[in-house]
Amino acid sequence: MSAPDPLLVPAAPLAGDADVAAAAGAVHEERAARTLTRSPWKRPLAVVGLVVIVAWLLVAVFAPALAPYDPLAQVAPKLLEPSAQHWFGTDNLGRDVFSRVLHGARISIPLALLLVVLATLVGTVLGAVAGYFGRWVDGGIMRLTDLVFAFPGIILAMAVTAALGAGLTNAVLALVIVTWPSYARVVRGLVLSTRESDHIQASRLLGSSALRTLAVDVRPTVLGPVLVLSALDVGNAVLLLSGLSFLGLGARPPAPEWGAMVSAGAQVFDSWWVGLFPGLAILTVVLAFNFLGDTLRDALDPRTARALRG
Repeated sequence: MSAPDPLLVPAAPLAGDADVAAAAGAVHEERAARTLTRSPWKRPLAVVGLVVIVAWLLVAVFAPALAPYDPLAQVAPKLLEPSAQHWFGTDNLGRDVFSRVLHGARISIPLALLLVVLATLVGTVLGAVAGYFGRWVDGGIMRLTDLVFAFPGIILAMAVTAALGAGLTNAVLALVIVTWPSYARVVRGLVLSTRESDHIQASRLLGSSALRTLAVDVRPTVLGPVLVLSALDVGNAVLLLSGLSFLGLGARPPAPEWGAMVSAGAQVFDSWWVGLFPGLAILTVVLAFNFLGDTLRDALDPRTARALRG
């Protein structure tokens, strides 16, 4: 009987291969364990976003105590450069820019939060109704959202504000009209994906009303994505409000609103401090809420969380 060809005999595994594979598996398991215990709130951007948001909220609450001057008073010669007496300089009317930026937080941030809350309520209710009842209700609401989406947001907001009249109240109403469809689409999609699930069908068979089913059974599915979208939209709301004020359709002089202050700075471009500091205030608020929205998405979205852990 001839000896087997050594070229056809499978090579035996090296003695160290099993040890290497075991070590690699142990390292992978250790990394996975560390990732599972890592909270999204411990990331640097999440911490920075929360700190900046809390700081601006405190400024908005305590602005009268923190501001060294009356934001509407002419306290110095106009267009003074930043100094120890006026940290951010003075504007073209001799008003302290630092005091006006602090008081501007009492206008821009609360109005942006109010705008997002109203848009969230309107969009969530309409989206839930459209997704749950379907048929002609769904068709009518979705055609309305398509009509709003057919126009650029800022252009439609300008048109509505111009029709209602310039002012912060009308600007907020116009932006609610512009922003609610995004919530309606998101909520409708979530309701459509869950209304045929077993627990929803069981709730219907037990005689639950549509309102109770939406409020109790569907709400947990909708809550996370809506919170993420709302957090991201606060920064967008600050930008839109500031943009309308910049164009003269929002805050009216002499209100210390950030967009109006940037507009005033554009008229005296050589005095860079007049528009720079309110612009930096807008930038920091928008970035902070974007960081918060990303953190909420990672914390509340199971798919993102699994991707982070993998």
